[in-house]
Amino acid sequence: MVKLNDSETIAVESFSQQDAVLVLEDGQVYVGKPFGAIGETSGEIVFATGMTGYQETLTDPSYDRQIVVQTFPHIGNTGVNGEDTESSRIWVSGYVVRDPSPNVSNWRAEGSLDDDLVNQGIVGICDIDTRKLVRHLRSGGVMRAGIFSGEALLNGQGALSTAEELVAKVKSTPQMEGSHLTGEVSTGSTYTVEPCGAFAGKEPLFTVAAVDLGIKSMTPHRLAERGCRVHVVPLSSTIDDIASLNPDGVFFSNGPGDPGSADDEVALLRAILDRKYAFFGICLGNQLLGRALGFGTYKLKFGHRGINQPVKDMTTGKVEVTAHNHGFAVDAPIGKTVEAPFDAGRYGKVRVSHVDLNDDVVEGLQCLDIPAFSVQYHPEAAAGPHDASYLFDRFVELMRTAKEGKTNA
Repeated sequence: MVKLNDSETIAVESFSQQDAVLVLEDGQVYVGKPFGAIGETSGEIVFATGMTGYQETLTDPSYDRQIVVQTFPHIGNTGVNGEDTESSRIWVSGYVVRDPSPNVSNWRAEGSLDDDLVNQGIVGICDIDTRKLVRHLRSGGVMRAGIFSGEALLNGQGALSTAEELVAKVKSTPQMEGSHLTGEVSTGSTYTVEPCGAFAGKEPLFTVAAVDLGIKSMTPHRLAERGCRVHVVPLSSTIDDIASLNPDGVFFSNGPGDPGSADDEVALLRAILDRKYAFFGICLGNQLLGRALGFGTYKLKFGHRGINQPVKDMTTGKVEVTAHNHGFAVDAPIGKTVEAPFDAGRYGKVRVSHVDLNDDVVEGLQCLDIPAFSVQYHPEAAAGPHDASYLFDRFVELMRTAKEGKTNA
């Protein structure tokens, strides 16, 4: 039994050193089999609802320090390849699946998921009831967790650890609230993505400075497809570094951690807004725009993660199926235009442009007096869907009108 408090305990299934054990900070224990590397890992445990796209999920830097649970039971059947990754490595701290595929069956596959997890040292667990686990996280909220297998199940005396000892280890893991993680995932130096597709080899229509807070590789590619030259710059970049690129627009990417801890990023964004650069932000970039405008942010109970979230574009009335990965949100009024609270309305009027239809969470912001907008979800849509790809066209048009000196009304 694991004692949670004076009145509550949870029965624990017995386990051996051949097992893998998932332990939640509230005392829940799940016993399964090792999947991927053997060892120990910890982090915030979250669930992703996509039926496809596990490789894009694993390599999304926004999952830094998070253990990901796949709600779809059968994972790994298409293997892994070198084309579908969203960054240079797997970023999840741990991986939880119900039924890993014993076979790889896809013409693009270059290896198995299990081997990739082993090679990159990602500790995982399989053969547990992920439906029960996800129901628990939906009711209790995301929390800290740990996965233990092999020698990591032994205590300092060489004996099999008790559940209480494993829970104590989990509780020593830092909370996601207050964590500033963008420095762990940002590029160390600037690199450039040239126009591609129909614009390959041609002079760029626009130049974009993309601040890497944990950027996914498909994002600059989507802009390059539209004739943009994209300079992906590190988190350490100053406003003068960005200005030296002579950009037509500035982009803030997705990324991990608590937006409430990103004061330096907010200060940089305000300097960008002050210079009237056309601005587009996604995910963490949306939260930072919210903070720059003077709104607060807060942590969601279990967040949005998957490729099936319904979002309404308040400008067009259209409902889109969208890809999400966020555990924090912007606290801004829905359904009305207001003065941006920062510095007595320094940035003019703003409205909520997109809303999640499941829970009315703010999913986008539109500035009316400066050329800036953002969305909370992922319009680059790797591995889908593509309903929101028009937002990159909207950014290109915003750069065009800003360049011509028109207003963003």
